[in-house]
Amino acid sequence: MTHPVVLTPRLEAALGRVRPVVAALPGAVEKISHGSPTFFTAEGRAGRTFASLHDEREWFEGRLCLWFAAPDGLQEALVSGAPDRFFVPPYVGHRGWVGLRLDVPDVDWDEVAGCVEDAHAFVAARRGAGARVAPVSPAAPRRRPPAGRRSP
Repeated sequence: MTHPVVLTPRLEAALGRVRPVVAALPGAVEKISHGSPTFFTAEGRAGRTFASLHDEREWFEGRLCLWFAAPDGLQEALVSGAPDRFFVPPYVGHRGWVGLRLDVPDVDWDEVAGCVEDAHAFVAARRGAGARVAPVSPAAPRRRPPAGRRSP
């Protein structure tokens, strides 16, 4: 079954914020999978999914969100700690993935970037995707320092 591509204006705006983060990750590629922009650790069969963007209007949830892979324990910590922003996504939640709402006021795009970077590091390290990444600990996603304060 072919999935219809879901690209709403708000999804395209979120994609515009996430794409540069993904482009900076070693080996990461973007493809449409199951109708949504999806991010992989590498091209071809070696690539493993580490995140995807969704406008969940098709499931009548109404959420604009990022789904991302996470180490054991992180899903429970994030969802119980901030249920207004984090949730267990359908289809992949049973594997520990986390959903992050992007349709709430004052989205912290540095936090979103940290979630994407951490998910890539986690999946690449776990799957041996060949990328040189630091191991990810089951703690909250790191927050990137504000622009202009980043260390070299």
